[in-house]
Amino acid sequence: MNETGSRLMAGKTVLITGGAGGIGRATAISLAKMGAHVAITGRDPVRLQNAAREIRAAGGGQVDSFVADMTSQAEIRHLAGEIRQNIPRLDVLVNNVGGYWNTRHLSADGLERTFALNYLAPFLLTNLLLDRLKSSAPARVVTVASNVQSGGRIDFDDLQGERHYSGARAYSQSKIADVLFSYELARKLLGSGVTANALHPGVVSTSFGAEDPGTVQRLFLPLMRPFMKTPQKGAATSIYVATAPELEKVTGCYFSNSKARKSSQQSYDNAAARLLWQLSAKLVGLESLQ
Repeated sequence: MNETGSRLMAGKTVLITGGAGGIGRATAISLAKMGAHVAITGRDPVRLQNAAREIRAAGGGQVDSFVADMTSQAEIRHLAGEIRQNIPRLDVLVNNVGGYWNTRHLSADGLERTFALNYLAPFLLTNLLLDRLKSSAPARVVTVASNVQSGGRIDFDDLQGERHYSGARAYSQSKIADVLFSYELARKLLGSGVTANALHPGVVSTSFGAEDPGTVQRLFLPLMRPFMKTPQKGAATSIYVATAPELEKVTGCYFSNSKARKSSQQSYDNAAARLLWQLSAKLVGLESLQ
């Protein structure tokens, strides 16, 4: 669904993680223009408030903002509590937040940061908000993955990159994990009225990876920028999957350029998806979800 000024999302509430900049902010602006009540998260309060003002000005509707560092499970739990307290219905959750680090960093929980932010954060937040999504059904969970999932591999013996770390490998592993999660979530939610889909936004020109860039970011990104998508174009598939009426009952799919595509062969490994879910539930303290 393109940005047309349509009020397609009037009366609906959408939560977008990482909505203070880049693809997340562009997604929020478009959904606000469609009439949605938009809620965004970000870790920098000033940047978050500036984004909220911009989204409010573009759409003219209600915009809520929540400060949260999504690498911290405590902050994700606090965020979920704030959402439950302040947002009575949740029609769409867009798991958009993500990051890339060339060297190995640990989160506040002692977990490898790429895995914690790109994968465990959406896993935990989605599960904490499932009751709200189910009570708002028909509802959607939209998870922003990446086509690097095609080369990703879940290393169950070294999920945290303790023995061997590569920024690129950690990133691709987190993105295949996002797709496996989406498919397993779709299976678990069958009949609930809540769908779960993943997507590739395209190669987008943002500040992604700027905190700890690798060789590709330092040397090649400046040359590639003229050929990369703008955040607005990068948000198009997220907007489509979040809003398209024809997708109301479509679940367990992977989208690129606003079309359903095949994801990598490993992403359809149901046994791997179940094992990843079980390990993830333990890592975030939700063992009852197994």
